[in-house]
Amino acid sequence: MHNARVFTGVRGSGPARAVAVGRDGRILAVESDAEVRRFAGRDTEVVDGRGGSLLSGIHDGHAHPTDAAARSLRPSLDGAEQTVAELQKTLTGFLKETSGEGGGGEPDGWLVVEDWNPVGLLPRGTAPHHSMLDALPTRRPLALRGADGHNMWVNQRALDIAKITAATPDPVGGKIVKGADGKPTGVLKDDAQALVSRHIPEPDEAALVAAAAKVFAEAAASGITTFMEAVSGEDELSLYRALAAAGKLPQRVVPALRLSSEQAKDPRASVAYVKKLRDEFDGVPGLRFGTVKVFLDGVIEYPAQTAALLKPYLDKDGRPTDHRGDLYVTAADLGRLTAALNAEGWQLHAHAIGDRAVRTALDGYAYALRRTGRRDVRNTVAHLQLVDPADLPRFAELGAVACMQLQWATRNAWTVDTLLPYLGADRHRWLYPARSLQAHGAHLSGGSDWPVDPLQVWNQVRTAVDRRGTDAEGEGDLYRAKEGISRTSSLLTHTLGSARQLRMAHLTGTVECGKQADLVLLDRDVTRCPVAEISGAEVRLTLSGGTVVHDGESPSGRAAAARVTRAAGRPRVTCGCG
Repeated sequence: MHNARVFTGVRGSGPARAVAVGRDGRILAVESDAEVRRFAGRDTEVVDGRGGSLLSGIHDGHAHPTDAAARSLRPSLDGAEQTVAELQKTLTGFLKETSGEGGGGEPDGWLVVEDWNPVGLLPRGTAPHHSMLDALPTRRPLALRGADGHNMWVNQRALDIAKITAATPDPVGGKIVKGADGKPTGVLKDDAQALVSRHIPEPDEAALVAAAAKVFAEAAASGITTFMEAVSGEDELSLYRALAAAGKLPQRVVPALRLSSEQAKDPRASVAYVKKLRDEFDGVPGLRFGTVKVFLDGVIEYPAQTAALLKPYLDKDGRPTDHRGDLYVTAADLGRLTAALNAEGWQLHAHAIGDRAVRTALDGYAYALRRTGRRDVRNTVAHLQLVDPADLPRFAELGAVACMQLQWATRNAWTVDTLLPYLGADRHRWLYPARSLQAHGAHLSGGSDWPVDPLQVWNQVRTAVDRRGTDAEGEGDLYRAKEGISRTSSLLTHTLGSARQLRMAHLTGTVECGKQADLVLLDRDVTRCPVAEISGAEVRLTLSGGTVVHDGESPSGRAAAARVTRAAGRPRVTCGCG
């Protein structure tokens, strides 16, 4: 590949315009056009970069691609804001559309709807209640899955099937929302969702494999060559095995094996559990084991407010409440678990939205470091929506990675209307503190949290810089002067940074001789174009291990790219690691 501007990701490297890739899928040379030309033979494929950027493939350090596949098989609300009447009209249409499907129809066929916006009922502040769903012309059980992955809204029929009543206790790591009368409202938070979801039939396996193949092709068309599957269990691993067998897995995948809040209390059993899963699926091509996932809290936006805070949430008038959110795993339990896993070479990946959850993660990692002395495992804190300034230097001290979803760092309803009144200005300023973490020596990595958000990789890269992105509403940015990072830093965060997080930097993440040719060729030079134009970058070619996994000029490549384009502009909903 020649006539391109190569972003090597290697500090101190000179300018390069071309890259040669050998038959073994490794990079042979990164030099000038003339110097690389000597590698071209009669059977060499030569690609003109047309002045665009050539860089390492994107390493998505936190995503849910198998969930994206499952969601694509169900009707979606696309995160829309609607009045109750508008929502009921939409759902009535979904009922009609799904009435003839296998197992569907009256009275027992489940209607599961994706991408419900948990704060999207209008007028703003309207609280969801099962009675609003009960008013629909159906006897079928209904479940609206929150686009954030942390909320579910069901009708009374679904509550009855799950045997959820006023007497049902909250499960560990979850909450059954109840009204003033003590009865369930139909809203289930975090692990309480499983009380209903275990009764919902699984998608057809063949349909799910086909949907997943399209999802991973879309990811390749976005420039992604490596994923961390942020919630993995036997079902997700079985799907990966089927995809690999069908030759439909173009990316390298690090499955983060999820432990429940209960499992986190038993380190010995947890280690045995993750080893058993690894042993069962270790032969699947493309999978790289070594990561374990726990949830420390929920989400921070009003009205959910299940993220764990050091100081209480404020009410809508700015007065302190007695609510500090929900902490699902204690620092002591996390520390013992992390130490046991680190001793066996596994890394911990902790979901932490609120500042108390972030501190809990760091406290747990500090304990593990004292016990094991291992700094090489790259324990990770994901999301970091709110970080207390006192904890900024601890990431470097502990060797912990800060995995951030910086497309969220923009000024809109999610960061202003549902947060600012309930946090106050002093805390609000510390939303997604990327530059502050970096200034204190933290290693940053990037992740999309797809399908919580649509997959817009290059807007993600851009928003880390200008804190506006395509999602900004009105004027202004989200503390760009304080927390925006440089363009080079953003590109490194989403390539080498995530490769480091996933312990793959010896293989991928930079463009240098001897590394795997996981490469992306773009239609523009993202190192020099106006920052706002990075969002619109299109991928011409994606290579994984030297093999073309996306060709933007082929019919299949154009189809995959069209799916990426159509995803643009869907309203953002916060972290969905459910």
